[in-house]
Amino acid sequence: MNDQGQTPTEAGQRSDLLVRGPHRAAARAMLKAVGFTDDDLRRPLIGIANTWIEIGPCNYHLRELAEHVRQGIREAGGTPLEFNTVSISDGITMGTPGMRMSLISRELIADSIEMVVDGNQLDGVVALVGCDKTIPGAAMALARVNVPGVILYGGSIAPGHYQGRDLTIQDVFEAVGAEAAGRITTEQRCAIEDRACPGAGACGGQFTANTMAGVCEFLGLSPMGSNSVPATDPTKAGVARAAGSLAVDLVRRGLRPRDILTLDAFENAIASVAATGGSTNAVLHLLAIAREAGVPLDLEAFNRISAAVPWLADLKPAGRYVAVDMHRAGGNAVVAARLLEHGILKKDAITVTGRTLGELAAAAVEPKDQPVIRPLDSPLAPTGGLVILKGSLAPEGAVMKVAGHTRHMHRGPARVFEGEEDAFAAVQSGRIRPGDVVVIRNEGPKGGPGMREMLAVTGAIMGAGLGDSVALVTDGRFSGATHGYMVGHVAPEAVVGGPIALVRDGDTIVIDEKACRLDLEVQADELDARRRGWTPPRPKVARGVMAKYAALVSSAAAGAVTAGE
Repeated sequence: MNDQGQTPTEAGQRSDLLVRGPHRAAARAMLKAVGFTDDDLRRPLIGIANTWIEIGPCNYHLRELAEHVRQGIREAGGTPLEFNTVSISDGITMGTPGMRMSLISRELIADSIEMVVDGNQLDGVVALVGCDKTIPGAAMALARVNVPGVILYGGSIAPGHYQGRDLTIQDVFEAVGAEAAGRITTEQRCAIEDRACPGAGACGGQFTANTMAGVCEFLGLSPMGSNSVPATDPTKAGVARAAGSLAVDLVRRGLRPRDILTLDAFENAIASVAATGGSTNAVLHLLAIAREAGVPLDLEAFNRISAAVPWLADLKPAGRYVAVDMHRAGGNAVVAARLLEHGILKKDAITVTGRTLGELAAAAVEPKDQPVIRPLDSPLAPTGGLVILKGSLAPEGAVMKVAGHTRHMHRGPARVFEGEEDAFAAVQSGRIRPGDVVVIRNEGPKGGPGMREMLAVTGAIMGAGLGDSVALVTDGRFSGATHGYMVGHVAPEAVVGGPIALVRDGDTIVIDEKACRLDLEVQADELDARRRGWTPPRPKVARGVMAKYAALVSSAAAGAVTAGE
């Protein structure tokens, strides 16, 4: 550096505002205090947005993975600057008041990445993600700041093993219900608990984390094939170095997230969710990411695309295999190849690699006789795994996962609960009967607040052997590990006076999957009388992050976002 404090930086580099010129001497001095040199500050400054946390396996290994990303950035001529954000483990907090923080954390993750990237005028970003909300939170942030960036998923956990079968966290939740119903012993439940999670990595089925990791590959924000590499696979370090190098290349090419996040990209992502039987949470998250990217996307797109896409990936929770098996079968590239062959893939959508999704699909390598991803002429079902329902009980919409269903309609009496805990207790004590429709309300984005997942309840229902005879309807949401006849995201939610607030025990509810309907069979004059007598429940929290979230959050039908207009 010369005595005027000037450096021969690359012309137009965003970080020039932070480190270039005599007037930025103080900033350079402080950066030198933590080890950066003049040469470091001449290079593109690449943030590593790390969601590492010691609480839970999903993100536990990301501190180590960041070192490999750092190496890749330096090898490509950039300077890495690592910072951390938060993560809430859905699997750990499930069934507790802390689960309300999970969806809220998505907004905080996006906000915090935005603050650091824009606050420090970083040139590019690699976002290291793991547990569920870190993935969409990072994607929302990249779309918002529109700085060249890559999302790298830490990878799936390996399956556990017990009595000759693979285990995931889903099996533990269902074991709780099975023990309560007397179908397994306490010793068996403990054995499943001890073996289900053998090490680092996110939950091992096509639950929310693996669904959204695949979504990022189809959106083009992650290199195809990078996210399916399992957490403890020895090749993951090389994937991380490549992600670091790619971020520097993206800065030099000037390719930004909003160049990639087109409507075609979102339609490809929806198709991937439908074809893999993915999590219902993908609906919320894709709506939220699209909003940040300025792309018009609504619930109707999910029905249109899911109806045109066969369910192909035989993955838990509804199928037989786990995410590690999916990777061995060729991963999302093989799914993309099937969608290309089917004629539904938007093949010209660009990706961070510089290649189109169609090119990546055409180059897919499929192992011979792999059993996980079915051929088009032998799908698991002729249509995809998601359905958007509307009707008198959900005028704005509701979401249902249909992967693995053998029934397509349920008509039964409502059993109404004002929160998750009461419903769980009713299942555990045997008070839910075949044919019932369990209604859990005041668990929506505002009413929860935070729209808790219901895996404890749905797992208990499945474990109790009621999965084929009971339905559940809620303004809350579900874990990606949920399966069975479950309808979530009912909007408008109860706390704002949606029809779900007016349901009473014994009312008849009809779920008609093929007609995409969710209806309450109560006369209009009776509903009007109930509405006149209804008063909003008192807010559950009066201050802090949950109160702020409840005041700002939109309907689930709009992605449950807090972004201003």
